[in-house]
Amino acid sequence: MVNKVLAAFVAIDGLFATMGAVMLGFSVIVLNTCFNEPTEGEEAARDLLYRTFPLTAGIVNAIFTLLIFLVTLPALSTPARGWLKFAGYLIVADAIFTLIIGLDLWIITLRTKEVFHDIWIAQPAAIQDLLQTEFQCCGFFNSTSPAFVTDATCPSPAAAALLKGCSTPLTSFGNIFIDNIFTAVFGMVGIDVALIMATACLLKDRKERERFRYIDEKAGIRGSTF
Repeated sequence: MVNKVLAAFVAIDGLFATMGAVMLGFSVIVLNTCFNEPTEGEEAARDLLYRTFPLTAGIVNAIFTLLIFLVTLPALSTPARGWLKFAGYLIVADAIFTLIIGLDLWIITLRTKEVFHDIWIAQPAAIQDLLQTEFQCCGFFNSTSPAFVTDATCPSPAAAALLKGCSTPLTSFGNIFIDNIFTAVFGMVGIDVALIMATACLLKDRKERERFRYIDEKAGIRGSTF
């Protein structure tokens, strides 16, 4: 008969490994592409935001997650509880690590306008041009603060004064974009918590089976309930 507790643990453990692989792939790809020269405004805004993300921490966390998954394999191959307890402690540490990354991203949403202002003034005119064209705005707070870049969207001071500054549309774009990312990260924390619970259940199940086996052996019954 299939051990349902063990089967649930295996399923969640597989999801846990998938989570680590996804985080590793995302972090590596973004880190290798976010410094490329953008060709349009939304791409520029997205890549500039990516540069503020804790991508290196994401890579470290993903590798840690995959290493924990490897630790769970000997825990599954033996009825002993030592490896499983060790894996449980590591999963707790991983959940805290992932939560910190999610909180770091969430904090960015609380100061998106400030973050974009620092980004804006550090960009060359070509990038500011892309952002102004994409979001139909001139300057950052307004056309004079910081001053707009002359382009097709903002051809003159008079025309630029009629358009809003880029801070509002950029902040709106950034909040929506980062919300999706940190929500996904918090979802990964949920997987960590589910695996912690599955680990606790499996430990309890193994302890009970060990107790029943001991009782059977005391009664003279041979064999194992595992």
